[in-house]
Amino acid sequence: MKDSIVAVKSVSFAIRIINAYKYLCSEHKEYIMSKQLLRSGTAIGALVREAEHAESKADFLHKISIGLKEANETDYWLLILKETDYLNENEYQSLKKDMEEIIRMLVSTVKTTKRNLGKKTF
Repeated sequence: MKDSIVAVKSVSFAIRIINAYKYLCSEHKEYIMSKQLLRSGTAIGALVREAEHAESKADFLHKISIGLKEANETDYWLLILKETDYLNENEYQSLKKDMEEIIRMLVSTVKTTKRNLGKKTF
């Protein structure tokens, strides 16, 4: 999984989230929701990175599944920040597009891994 598309994109996304966090704190003085966004948005890449050295396929699936949960939480915080006017429509749509792409990749990875776990390989 090293240097996989999802790994690369999750790191790039984490950097965007860190920059969004700095913007929300400095320009809007918003610290609570932006901290939640920072935590969940950067956790995705960390979990993908952890999955690279999973102890088993089941461990890999577990880490990627948690990454997917973090991605869904990040999507939630982005929506809340938009709906409370901390992010404008363009800022939201730009981050949302990247988030949706990562979610699709993680869902695909989870489905493929579950399917492969069901197969017996000897």
